[in-house]
Amino acid sequence: SALISHDPLSSPSAPTVARAVLSPPPLVVTQRASQPAFPPGCLDGRVALVTGGGTGLGKGLATALSRLGASVAISGRKPGPLDSAAKEINQATGKPVAALPCDVRDANAVEAALDNCEKQLGGPPSLVVNNAAGNFVSPTERLSANAFRTVVDIVLLGTANVTMATAKRLIKAQQGGSFLSVTTVYAETGSPLAKEAMTKSLAAEWGRYGLRFNCIAPGPIQTKGAFSRLDPTGEFIAHAVKRIPAGRLGEIEEFSNLGVYLLSDYASWINGSVIRFDGGEICSVSGEFSPLLRITGEQWDAMEKMIRSVKGS
Repeated sequence: SALISHDPLSSPSAPTVARAVLSPPPLVVTQRASQPAFPPGCLDGRVALVTGGGTGLGKGLATALSRLGASVAISGRKPGPLDSAAKEINQATGKPVAALPCDVRDANAVEAALDNCEKQLGGPPSLVVNNAAGNFVSPTERLSANAFRTVVDIVLLGTANVTMATAKRLIKAQQGGSFLSVTTVYAETGSPLAKEAMTKSLAAEWGRYGLRFNCIAPGPIQTKGAFSRLDPTGEFIAHAVKRIPAGRLGEIEEFSNLGVYLLSDYASWINGSVIRFDGGEICSVSGEFSPLLRITGEQWDAMEKMIRSVKGS
């Protein structure tokens, strides 16, 4: 079989080595650094809020913020996982962690959660992570109106509720802050695109108040909650790894390091940015000639001879 249907390799007269099934050369898998990326105590005195902070990426980033000195509030719809996560993070870091049950779709519930955050942690959060999401896989023709509304309400309306309620408190207190929204690499074809647009708009409008707004658009990072709905059969993972030049899925610790950086004062001049975090996946799958990476050295030799034999081109 040939890689490209109209490629010279598909010709019956192509050399045997070139007509063989194309297989990639050995892949060097990138490894993440194991050392901490930031000095201890760099977030002392800061209050952070992470929505969807009871599991997965949110829990990982909340833990990283807590390890660096921040007092952290985590929110979610289910009190059980929140309480367990808050206890686990507190035991690991020794820092205050507040569990705030809250449905971000409800503006009044968000205001109540922020009131509780101020009471328990001493002030409004100035590091805010909009990580709450409604994820599941379905063909659009199978979506009910309620399912569609649920996703949009959590991803977009929930982000707006948390962002506006918190930012208004910070503006009133004349206090700066940093907001980070978690979207996805396929945002341009889904509801997260509106979330990114809002981030950029607020970066332009509220930068004068000392507020920054950025996004991380992660590729596949295996977490129990998300993957149970996005990859229920487990087949997606193996396929995804083949698409990623780095040769592996992302890891929560890597995501957390990037999130900490964007939230922290180390990134004080980054505002209105969407950082793609996917091991090169989008660049790979969108490249016209990226499939040619599968061609072996011997096959390239055969192709080069064929190309050189063409006259007058």
